Amino acid sequence: MTDSPTSATPYEVLGVPATASHDELRRAYKRLLRTTHPDVGGDAGRFIAVQQAWERVATPEDRAAYDRGSSRESDQREAWAQPAGGAPRRDSRPTARSYGHPGGWRRERYLQLMREWVGRGVELDDPYDPALVRTAPWEIRHTLADALAEEATARQLATLGIGYTVWHDVDSGRAGEKIDHVVLGPTGLFAILSEDFGGEVRTRRGELIGESLAGEEPIRSLAVRAKALTRATRVKFSALLVVLPDDALAEPLLEVGSVRGALTAAVRHSVLPSVLRAGLPGTRQVGGVDIFDVRTKLQSAIRFV
Repeated sequence: MTDSPTSATPYEVLGVPATASHDELRRAYKRLLRTTHPDVGGDAGRFIAVQQAWERVATPEDRAAYDRGSSRESDQREAWAQPAGGAPRRDSRPTARSYGHPGGWRRERYLQLMREWVGRGVELDDPYDPALVRTAPWEIRHTLADALAEEATARQLATLGIGYTVWHDVDSGRAGEKIDHVVLGPTGLFAILSEDFGGEVRTRRGELIGESLAGEEPIRSLAVRAKALTRATRVKFSALLVVLPDDALAEPLLEVGSVRGALTAAVRHSVLPSVLRAGLPGTRQVGGVDIFDVRTKLQSAIRFV
């Protein structure tokens, strides 16, 4: 089980309510072990998830520690509560030019939704308490997960170097719809969404699909936003990328299709810098003096949410 806010709780993995008795938990665990075991045609990933879930609540003591928030979850809380300040400095090499506040809009939205859900007049001591977060509705957990994903992507993008310019939390011109990152470099102009749906993602008919997406269409959504920004800036994107946790994709780079000449793809978080440095086959590159012209247009036209 990962530390993402979108991760299923042990109760959700085992298919029982959080109020289930210990005997009910054990029966659910044993039943799922039989039905998910690879030897009987079950899914190996699901089989492992069931075992990991059981480890968190296997004894009354383990379950009580999980329910109240263990020391491990205290560390998790600190990681969630601390907004990213950019890439850690491990050497003296210049970082990419960066503008905007990655994850800032999502964090504000998360706090707003959390306060509304808890209720008026209820004091919210710690909005990042894991025990509170995992009981919140999907929209709230997903909003926090996306904020964390955007901050993690920003750290990766900073390592690209001075040949690249990055704008975070870009207003697409459509109400409530932003582009998480716009990246300009010699290999092209990229519109990027950072997502964490809490599960595996695959492609079908030009879109990303998966049980965890809950009906969302990230490729279509990004294409609509990129089109609006293209209209405002008069520059065309080389590619539209959705960045996902490494374990969400079966391959490092998964091409989905193209939209108005821009390649669309899903990319693992860990390989994003190498993909942007190398570029994508068949995409528009921005070289020579053109990169300065494009940067000037973007800098004068981009607005932040």
